Amino acid sequence: MFTGIIEYLARVEKLSPKAGGAELFLDFQDFYNDLTLGESIAVNGVCLTVKAIGGSVVSFDVSGETLKKTTVGVLRYGERVNIERALKVGDRLGGHFVTGHVDGIGTLKEKKQTAGQCTIYFSADRRFTDMMIEKGSVSIDGISLTIVEVSDEVFSVALISFTLSQTTLGFKNPGNRVNIEIDMMGKWVKKLLANMQKKEGSSITQEQLMRQGFL
Repeated sequence: MFTGIIEYLARVEKLSPKAGGAELFLDFQDFYNDLTLGESIAVNGVCLTVKAIGGSVVSFDVSGETLKKTTVGVLRYGERVNIERALKVGDRLGGHFVTGHVDGIGTLKEKKQTAGQCTIYFSADRRFTDMMIEKGSVSIDGISLTIVEVSDEVFSVALISFTLSQTTLGFKNPGNRVNIEIDMMGKWVKKLLANMQKKEGSSITQEQLMRQGFL
């Protein structure tokens, strides 16, 4: 479990294909000192397990499923990736609960810079935006962000200058793809409503919502 508060930008050393997946090598420089084998690390929002540590270079096995559903498979030498270590019991929860299980990939559409902040627009499948709400949370490349607006297949987030300077979104450009993880609450609400529709008809009533504790 993670919180979406990025701790470090690691550098990609190599992505080596192998049967059924790949092996990812990242240079953690001076951030690696107390990492341990088997530890869970969120890399651009993807939960990976530390396989080996050689000096400052840390390696991870990446499954074929992860390569298919995330942007890990297109990482190249020298790129920077967002790093967050797993949440400890008792730690401050600065963002929101992020599992590191990416739902899918979105595309950066536009950046609008204004005084004090940058608004970024992303396109994503409607099956993802259907689970988003304005002022709700979303994880983009592992970064916990608040949704400003959402429509059928586009949503926006607002970033302060600190977030831009400390995460990969500071140097992402239109056309770049990103990992998206929907807030767990949105997934549960969608599933509950779908089950209610199956059991009680095609429309949702106020009475049904009250029985489920939404009102």
